[in-house]
Amino acid sequence: MNSAESFSPSYAEARDRFLRHSGDAGGALETMSHPEAGPDGGALGVDVAWFGPREAEGVLVMIAGTHGVEGFCGSGAQVDFLARGEAGRLPAGVAVLMIHAVNPYGFAWLRRVTHENVDLNRNWVDFARPLPANPGYDALSAAICPDAWTDEAQASGAKTMGAYLAEHGPAALQHALSGGQYRHPKGVFYGGSAPTWSRRTQTAIFENYLRAAGKVAIIDYHTGLGPWGYGERIVTEPPGAPGYERAKAWWGGAITSPADGTSTSAPITGDGLGAAPGLLPRAEVTAMALEIGTQSLAEVFLAVRADAWLHAHGDPASPRGRAIKAQIRAAFYGDSDDWKGMVAGQSLLACRQAIAGLQGRGRLTLARGPGAARVPP
Repeated sequence: MNSAESFSPSYAEARDRFLRHSGDAGGALETMSHPEAGPDGGALGVDVAWFGPREAEGVLVMIAGTHGVEGFCGSGAQVDFLARGEAGRLPAGVAVLMIHAVNPYGFAWLRRVTHENVDLNRNWVDFARPLPANPGYDALSAAICPDAWTDEAQASGAKTMGAYLAEHGPAALQHALSGGQYRHPKGVFYGGSAPTWSRRTQTAIFENYLRAAGKVAIIDYHTGLGPWGYGERIVTEPPGAPGYERAKAWWGGAITSPADGTSTSAPITGDGLGAAPGLLPRAEVTAMALEIGTQSLAEVFLAVRADAWLHAHGDPASPRGRAIKAQIRAAFYGDSDDWKGMVAGQSLLACRQAIAGLQGRGRLTLARGPGAARVPP
């Protein structure tokens, strides 16, 4: 099979393909309707598919679309898993839970953020407590998200950020830009002032579907960091922590962590993987983000900033708005067969390794022979 056929050019087509393949594979389906509509006026929703026994001790959770526009990747990986018949070959005692487009607004509108303009992966904080500070972002906020998106404003912003880089270094700049901030609602990487609709929905899904599980593996699909098509396996826990050590045993020594500086990601606040064990207190949780590279970090960040300006000050339906939408889509979706094949192959391996880990079998590698997993053409 050609795994490129598992990927879709739009949210609406991705949703339809996911629902069809889930139904064909015998999945139990449920939809949580979103309060907003898509750019075409169409309905939005988080679609959930369950495969295997409902009382399974071990559950693999595949999450697509935490950062909306990155949902092209996760949706394609989910559909490819189903198209290969993997859901029909689950071992005894193991189930799979697929969450399709947990941030459907961002997927449909080609945005990383939710309809509240919140980065869902910075939203998992305790809002009853003082919110984390990010003085670096505060100092750079006007340069990052200017009121006018002109060549002059972009050049001025680049100069300001360059001066910050020269004074504080690359790690400090990356954390200032992407670590998460809670004071600038129209800015980027904004963590919000309350739990978002998507956070509340994901919490309900976990509570409803995973209450019986004793072991939970989570793969959260992301894009935008790293070399083209390469899947970095990011674990938010630090080395030595039980979850990190299990992840290393399951997925291999190439896993990285922002906690020790081995990841392309800066340490962030309010991420969903870090919050998962608190949502599943009776389960042993082993979680990672599969981060697939697309463009350079500079190009990706420029696209995120342009999109923030567009929705704060511009018109997404204008010619300039459509150009920015094409820019952010390209920054987070490698719309070519080689990229899609790399995503599918790396995802399939990670899923099979997670299922083996849930069985207590340790690390699995892709073998050759009938039924073996291969990166498709």
